[in-house]
Amino acid sequence: MTELPEYVLTRKFNAPRDLVWKTWTDPDLLARWYGPGVETVIHQLDVKPGGLWLNEMRMGGGSHYQRVEYLEVSEPDRLVWLHCVSDADWNVSANPMMPDWPRTLMTTVTFSDDGENTELQLTWVPHEATDAEIACFAKAISSLDQGWGKGMEMLTELLAELQKEPA
Repeated sequence: MTELPEYVLTRKFNAPRDLVWKTWTDPDLLARWYGPGVETVIHQLDVKPGGLWLNEMRMGGGSHYQRVEYLEVSEPDRLVWLHCVSDADWNVSANPMMPDWPRTLMTTVTFSDDGENTELQLTWVPHEATDAEIACFAKAISSLDQGWGKGMEMLTELLAELQKEPA
């Protein structure tokens, strides 16, 4: 068996780990940074093993749907989920813009204390993918920082704003 391609994103935030965790698990905060350049509508967010995050990203008169099933939730250290493209009824489906994109990505997000800062690491790995899906993902890895990077910039701004608010 060959090694699966893996996308790894690491960022350091000038914020406490509990607050960074909250921006990934509170639907109001998550919608403010997830999906840069689109309107993010969270239809359901149940952050527990077996729980679902049903996400719609509205753009250009259309919508892109994602279905996430949480496998592991270890507050405030780790989230593991299956990240899927879905149709409007939340059934796992092929990506209409990239038919060979993996239908499911194993996603792991870890949150680590680094002094008063938090280090976040996100990994994406194709899950139960075809050879064509694995090849498509491998080709796309170098461009994944664009979307995730913009989201991380928005998350940095949100964390700064939240820390300025009176308690």
